[in-house]
Amino acid sequence: MPEDLDMPPAEALVEAQRLLDEDRPFHAHEVLEAVWKAAPEPERELWRGLAQVAVGITHLRRGNAGGAEALLSRAADRLVPYAAAPPHGIDVQGVVRRTRALAADRPSGDGPITVRLTEA
Repeated sequence: MPEDLDMPPAEALVEAQRLLDEDRPFHAHEVLEAVWKAAPEPERELWRGLAQVAVGITHLRRGNAGGAEALLSRAADRLVPYAAAPPHGIDVQGVVRRTRALAADRPSGDGPITVRLTEA
């Protein structure tokens, strides 16, 4: 990913979802992190939380269950305040549910670990 990646939120969500679906969570993190760094202050923690979800999945894929649990739990906590009025069609409640389940279940890194970022 280029260091100066600049995508509008809708495009970034599509790209991050594509990367997650292709089992490339670290690359999805980089897309989400770029939006986080460019986001207006009221949305920064939302994008930071989404980026942390992707990094948490990366830790699961690499067998670091403890690190994944901590990161996924922080990500879910960071996303909760956006659940009442989620911007950009993000399924905040669904992402929080899935993230908390991943933190609790700690699936092995043997297969794809997916999460849906937007409502289908």
